[in-house]
Amino acid sequence: MQYLESQIHEECGVLGVYGIENARDLIYYGLHALQHRGQEGVGIVTVDKDHKMHRVKGMGLVTEVLNSENMRPLEGDIAIGHVLYSTAKAAGPDNLQPFLFHHHTGDFAIAHNGNLVNSNELTRYLEEQGSIFQSTSDSELLAHLIKMENASKIRVNVIIEALNKIEGAFTFLVMTKDKLYCCRDKYGFRPLSIARLGDGYVVASETCAFEVTGAKYIRDVEPGEIVVIDKNGLNSYHYSMFKHHYMCAMEYIYFSRPDSDIEGCNVHAFRKETGKQLYKEAPVNADIVIGVPDSSLSAAIGYAEASGIPYEIGLIKSRYVGRSFIQPSLELREKGVRMKLSAVPSIVRDRSVVLIDDSIVRGTTSKRIVRLLREAGAKEVHVRIASPEMKNPCFYGVDIPTYKELISQHYDLEGLRQFIDSDSLAFLSKEALYTATNRTELCTACFSGDYPTQLYSSLDDEA
Repeated sequence: MQYLESQIHEECGVLGVYGIENARDLIYYGLHALQHRGQEGVGIVTVDKDHKMHRVKGMGLVTEVLNSENMRPLEGDIAIGHVLYSTAKAAGPDNLQPFLFHHHTGDFAIAHNGNLVNSNELTRYLEEQGSIFQSTSDSELLAHLIKMENASKIRVNVIIEALNKIEGAFTFLVMTKDKLYCCRDKYGFRPLSIARLGDGYVVASETCAFEVTGAKYIRDVEPGEIVVIDKNGLNSYHYSMFKHHYMCAMEYIYFSRPDSDIEGCNVHAFRKETGKQLYKEAPVNADIVIGVPDSSLSAAIGYAEASGIPYEIGLIKSRYVGRSFIQPSLELREKGVRMKLSAVPSIVRDRSVVLIDDSIVRGTTSKRIVRLLREAGAKEVHVRIASPEMKNPCFYGVDIPTYKELISQHYDLEGLRQFIDSDSLAFLSKEALYTATNRTELCTACFSGDYPTQLYSSLDDEA
């Protein structure tokens, strides 16, 4: 059985600015802070003083796509931006966001993070009503639902009716000529926060974007809420009274930057606590603790603190591997990990090593890292994973593979240990995730198989 490169991705990051002169500049720096959420495409839409919308977008990183020349036409003090990680379903330039739509009731733009579980059903319904889609992205569905509604209704009611037709994980930013609508799904799968800057506002998928823009955090958009930002400030509307806080556990474990706070919990503090919990559940005698850069370093520090075993930098991540590493050629697959990671022989040689990683997906990368450490002279390699075993695909916007690609579906714990060739292997319990976040609700479907929403029959083929 062959497993491909084991790397998982978030789908996107969204950013909005209202009431701040030269909003494009803040969007640029904020998107750079959110680059980890999507590295394949970027886009910005602004509204100028004459209520005309301008857009720049392209495939590539923020610094590759956006420059002073092509950003010059992006005038105005209202803007939304987007960084894209495209799945196979939504690949290519047609799916670059924000989407810009022209309508007799007024132009509007949309940026989206997440995934709709009833997208296939909605697409068929809308096409039967005469809609023609320009992309394969779920994000376009909201625009068509908005355009179908009665134009005589005030815009927020139109958006409320549209949101009540969609199911799944999402944060939407909808920008009109003079308003910014910030929408979050009723399950609370994806984070969306609001900050204040002078007399204006900044909205972002992660709070790390506020630091670089100088904005001061105010609050999160609540599940099932639409926050409307206009000249009167913030106004709140609730499109659903069914509300939960099923924040995606992988936001804490892997996706978000360690300097971000998600619903009152700092990501670094969470990861450090999972490391401490991991030692309580799976102690081992060893000489040093090391983490896999970058998302596992906080958990490694926590494991070292709890165990009293020294924390060391035993793996170095190259900062200069380009995006070609994401999809290497077949000839480079075996060299891929060496391009990105290298062991430090003088640190690991003749030592028993505890290797902390955030997850095991397909298993191939873990196997290669263990091999790197052994070739560098490690005497023993004990692998500890700061999350439960990943046995189920995600239908909510995280690019977690199908059942057949998830290695924990094919091996028990001992079989997986043998596959990656470690001296021991242990995973964090699901209960420890709740302890680390000090909360009672999380989405742990990729670990437990308990999906918070209904799953539609059209998703069966994707699993």
